[in-house]
Amino acid sequence: MTSRREEHEAYLEKILSNSLSSANPSKEAYERGRLGSLTYFNNLKFGLMHKYNDWDFLDIEGSKVIENIYGETLKITRKEKIDFSLENKNKSIKEDLASNLKLMPGIGFQKEMKLKENGYNNFYDLLNHPTYARNAEKLIEKIENDCFIKEFNLLKRLNKYPNSRNSTLKALSSLDPFNLKFMDIETLGLSNAAIILLGIAEIKGDYIESNQYLLRRKEEEPALIESYLSHIDEASVHVTYNGANFDIPFIKNRARLYRIDCNLDQTHFDLMYPSRNLWKDKLPNCKLTTIEEHLFGIKRDDDIPGAYIPDYYRTYLTTKNIGPLIPIIEHNRMDIVSLAHFLMRIYEASF
Repeated sequence: MTSRREEHEAYLEKILSNSLSSANPSKEAYERGRLGSLTYFNNLKFGLMHKYNDWDFLDIEGSKVIENIYGETLKITRKEKIDFSLENKNKSIKEDLASNLKLMPGIGFQKEMKLKENGYNNFYDLLNHPTYARNAEKLIEKIENDCFIKEFNLLKRLNKYPNSRNSTLKALSSLDPFNLKFMDIETLGLSNAAIILLGIAEIKGDYIESNQYLLRRKEEEPALIESYLSHIDEASVHVTYNGANFDIPFIKNRARLYRIDCNLDQTHFDLMYPSRNLWKDKLPNCKLTTIEEHLFGIKRDDDIPGAYIPDYYRTYLTTKNIGPLIPIIEHNRMDIVSLAHFLMRIYEASF
């Protein structure tokens, strides 16, 4: 029979094995130490420089030099199969909207409950209400227009209610997937720094096409930004991970620096917030790579953490060896393609 002391020692051994300072560190501890090691990423960088020593930019798959009114930039295009579908799980979205009285200004939980107790179950019933009839008529008109933007804006009002978080995702059922713009940027810093890579992925039937614009020289940044903007119009819907706070404002600031006229105020699904609502208590953290590993079984090999990207890029600028850029390009491409799969998973989990 195992004694309490033996159980305690076994427990301590298990805990200590998670540290590299342990006499017998676990494989997981080795992996964490390896990926957190400056030496490891320096060795990887020099290995990449050796491997790609004789490469030119046009040796990168799908690459070509393009030109716009601001000059030249490098464009890298890749296509891969995807079974993208946002099945309409809420077939009665109009009924759902019409019965959510909280959409009307001045009506909260308590007021809604009282109205429904008195037989006012939806906005159509409120057409006979002495106080709310006029506003009910306006809301019915918005609901019946079958317009994604109007549905999104109506549902956005509900996000302040705990039981209605992620409600805006329901509007996706009436959206053309072609308008979704999965995007991510890589930069030389968190502010007042150049965008070195800007990636955007779009659904093209049963394919997802990624287009990445790479900064070969710092003076190409305006052309890079303009190339990205060529994908955006009024119907576009941004899909990002923390892009509402970082990527979109960053692009706006850089565009303003070069006096580039741009409108990036379209509808935006920032998947960081619904992911936190869904999985913050179930996953170690809500980083995109963590979600990939736990929900999709995807573990990236030799992925470059964001903290190392500026150093890898500066090494390229100094040596003109494109090797350090290769994992940055792949990191960005995987991010934007993952967002499409991630959106489908969040959409599925939100109903």
